[in-house]
Amino acid sequence: MMNVQTRSAPILCVVAVVALPGHAQQASVPIQTETLTVTATRQAYRGDFKPLETPQAEQTIDAETLRASGAVGLTQALDLSASIARQNNFGGLWNAFAIRGFVGDENLPSNYLVNGFNAGRGFGGPRDLSGIELVEVLKGPRAALFGRGEPGGTINLVTKRPTFKSAGEFRLSAGSFNTYRVDADWTAPLSDAVAVRFVGYTEDAGSFRDTIETRKRGTSPSLAWRLSPQSSLVYELEYSQQKIPFDRGVLALNGQLGRIPESRFLGEPGDGPLKADVQGHQFELQHDFDKDWSALLGLTTRRTSLEGFSTEAELATNRQRLLVDNQTLTRQRRFRDYDADYQVVRAEINGRFKWGGLQHRVIFGLDSDRFENDQVFLRARAPTLASNPTLAQQQAINIFNPVYGSYTLPTPTPLTNRVETQQSTGFFMQDQINLSDRLQLRIGARYDDYKQTLNNRANGQVLMQKETRVSPQLGLVVRADPSLSLYATYGENFRPLSGVDARGNGFKPNQSTAVEAGAKFSVGGIDGTVALFQVRQKNILVADDPSALTLAAIGQAKSRGVEIDLQGEIVDGLSLWASYAYVDAKTTNTFNDANFGVPIPAGTPLLNVPKQSLRLQLVKSMTLGGRRLQVGGGLLHVGKRSGEFTTNFKLPGYTLARAFAAVDVTKMTTLRLDTDNLFDETYYTNSFSTLWVQPGAPRSVRLSASFRF
Repeated sequence: MMNVQTRSAPILCVVAVVALPGHAQQASVPIQTETLTVTATRQAYRGDFKPLETPQAEQTIDAETLRASGAVGLTQALDLSASIARQNNFGGLWNAFAIRGFVGDENLPSNYLVNGFNAGRGFGGPRDLSGIELVEVLKGPRAALFGRGEPGGTINLVTKRPTFKSAGEFRLSAGSFNTYRVDADWTAPLSDAVAVRFVGYTEDAGSFRDTIETRKRGTSPSLAWRLSPQSSLVYELEYSQQKIPFDRGVLALNGQLGRIPESRFLGEPGDGPLKADVQGHQFELQHDFDKDWSALLGLTTRRTSLEGFSTEAELATNRQRLLVDNQTLTRQRRFRDYDADYQVVRAEINGRFKWGGLQHRVIFGLDSDRFENDQVFLRARAPTLASNPTLAQQQAINIFNPVYGSYTLPTPTPLTNRVETQQSTGFFMQDQINLSDRLQLRIGARYDDYKQTLNNRANGQVLMQKETRVSPQLGLVVRADPSLSLYATYGENFRPLSGVDARGNGFKPNQSTAVEAGAKFSVGGIDGTVALFQVRQKNILVADDPSALTLAAIGQAKSRGVEIDLQGEIVDGLSLWASYAYVDAKTTNTFNDANFGVPIPAGTPLLNVPKQSLRLQLVKSMTLGGRRLQVGGGLLHVGKRSGEFTTNFKLPGYTLARAFAAVDVTKMTTLRLDTDNLFDETYYTNSFSTLWVQPGAPRSVRLSASFRF
């Protein structure tokens, strides 16, 4: 149990508890400072370190920053970090991002953590921020503590948890494209020892995309039980259901974007939406032995599923009629029935002691997890153009004059039917030693014992491989003065790869190594980080036989760059968020592309990664006519980047502006207006090929009313 001093900012008058992830404890008294008792707030694997003592770059996107940005989903939240680039989002069905230029397995969602537990694995649809308190961007390899993960860094979501003070909010939103949303959040004590929290949302949304409509529902109730003055237990439930049509976006005709409107849908509305479900449970038991030592025990289980049909542009050149007549798009129909189960248990102890005249702060523990990935995949595909197929066989559509439902939707036939199970047990240790008043040394390592089983139900073949891996970390922090520290760090990371090679064997894990050096400072209300980094990656999946498109883990790449992150209050009532990144991410060996079998020379830029990115947000809080008023705006710049790995096709850079205003119409009621893409720019967020390009939304507005109680 901890006492946390909460300094509320004027932004809380805009959307307090639930309104686009916020603090329930701040809702009832938005301006005054108050003391609240919360339970089990220590983050797993993290220890007790101030930002200036951590030898790696990190960003904490808190509730105030999230609200000011208007973010309701994880992708929007991650847009605040210039170090993160959007990747192929699987037709809008999952979150995919690159950190410092690197993405993990492009055929799976990008992994992220929730309270330190892996939660991005699986097929639960794009993550909504309802129930999320803040988003942490932990840059650089983190395998020394967290274990296997994304090569460029780790995203950790911290959930809203019960407080021992009653507060709540109900929020209604209506916006462009017939988008309607309701959020609710309520927390209260049931006794001196037990508190509960109920968070939920429902959203029905149209789209600027023709025929696209989505429905989302979710809830995340939680319970906190103060077992004793030293011990607390927290239980959290996650449940969501999303219905989202599969949408690969628009295309670039002969490499030229804009030949068809950004609104044009090139699939089949008759396929209906894909359905993504999540049901998860988390338990965390925290015990403080004394002021120096504590223990944390955690358990989670999470089940996700994804099922439905889609019609998508055919990418094979020998089947694609568009390459012949520049108007007729060959498509293929697919059916997916994906299920994933994930369980993990972990235990850790952290504390401090003196030995040899030096102070040590240590974290050590173990965890064990099991991830089961069950995929059934069917496909109906057109014959090659050489066989002179009919338009019906090609499931063809005219990109300039689309007519949906022209043909009977074909029945897909089996292509993949397999279940993959990944099991891992890890032991980790980290020690940060105060060598002097100004010098700290961090050493850490993790040992993982990993087993992968591949059961191909189509042919009855079962394969298994085992790996052991040691992931070290070494860091140095120099406290130049109380407001400035210099640091350097080295770390390694690994991520298992799904699938098998030409001989039916599993792949060696994807591996990365990184060095980083930088400075952290806290001056005049502004916290900042300047970081230089270089990350090398190997064992990237590539094609070893272009004719058969069999795969091998032999690709290599390198990313290097500089980042500048600033956040804080410039002057009283004016807050700043700024994030800039220069990232140069390229291949370092020549290999055949894993999806098309085309040679990729060394030095080829990685997909969807701009060299220059900038995020800027300013928020001004004031009182006008006796009412609290807040105005703000933001700027997002994304530079030119590779749009197809195998060609010179580039996605153009873009710069977007947004603005919002909020006013308290009563003591407990706030009205807010958000405008995104203020100048109605045409832009494209990411692509996989010239035939799968995701357009960004035009100008949109959203009006919200928050009612606090």
